[in-house]
Amino acid sequence: MIYDITTELMNVTIVEGRDIMVSGKTTLKQRSFILQVIWFSVCLAILLPGCRKTSDTPPESTLKLMKTKTGVEMVLIPGGHFDMGSSSGSPDEAPEHRVEISSFWMDRYEVTQQQYAKFPLPDPSHFKHPQHPAEQINWTDAIEYCNERSFEENLQPCYDLETGKCDFQANGYRLPTEAEWEYACRAGTTTKYSFGNEERRLGEFAWFRANAIGKTHPVGQKQANPWGLFDIHGNVREWCNDYYSKTAYIDASEKNSKESTTGRERVVRGGGWDSSFDSCRSAYRAGDPSINDTCLASDTIGFRCVRNYIPGDTEK
Repeated sequence: MIYDITTELMNVTIVEGRDIMVSGKTTLKQRSFILQVIWFSVCLAILLPGCRKTSDTPPESTLKLMKTKTGVEMVLIPGGHFDMGSSSGSPDEAPEHRVEISSFWMDRYEVTQQQYAKFPLPDPSHFKHPQHPAEQINWTDAIEYCNERSFEENLQPCYDLETGKCDFQANGYRLPTEAEWEYACRAGTTTKYSFGNEERRLGEFAWFRANAIGKTHPVGQKQANPWGLFDIHGNVREWCNDYYSKTAYIDASEKNSKESTTGRERVVRGGGWDSSFDSCRSAYRAGDPSINDTCLASDTIGFRCVRNYIPGDTEK
């Protein structure tokens, strides 16, 4: 780019030089003009590299990572508090309310079909590829995977598969609560997305309706959020532990907001390959009825797992 601009300016100089050439000698006016062009070119060479866009993905050295016994990379989400919901979004996102969250581990990537196939579970995914997220997974399939992964690592499983009830004191794998999911997605931000408010940048972080070409993609190809989570705004929507309710935030409790206990749908969060700009926002909520019916399962829904943080957990 610098070369092209300089070349054009030098062409102008030559033209200008012809206009002010006297007896084949360069005039003072011509020499002054050439010096200005050179100075302008040097300034461009210095300034333009500084304007180049840099990646927002955090350096690995700033993250606390763990490689599990089953080979899954997890990142530590530090405990804290945040204002959950949005006063300018959909009605079910209001009111904004303060929630405290304890530290926990979260999968950096959505569970892939390769990871899902490690256990004796049928893979119903539509877009077959080992590195694509597992999808068309109903909620019961997701919690069964959590238990299988826990058994494989000699951890205490969290779920009673008969009732779907979660033991939050167990040290095994589970789905994130809705509050944990939004807290991790926001990663300390208060903007529409974890990278700011600019919709035009969504394609740098997510596969969604405008760039996914009607399908899922291998996990981890886009930029991560500030806490190192990939595909949190897009690729597939993600199951949470909670039942979905349009009025859940009205009576929400501040302490960790563990779960709503009744309902006909479970919460899904995040954008999917078919999602709009709006439904990829950090605060966007939705529910899905495919709790235990594979016939209702959607190829836009997958999941990632979390695990309670216990001091002394091995970090990479």
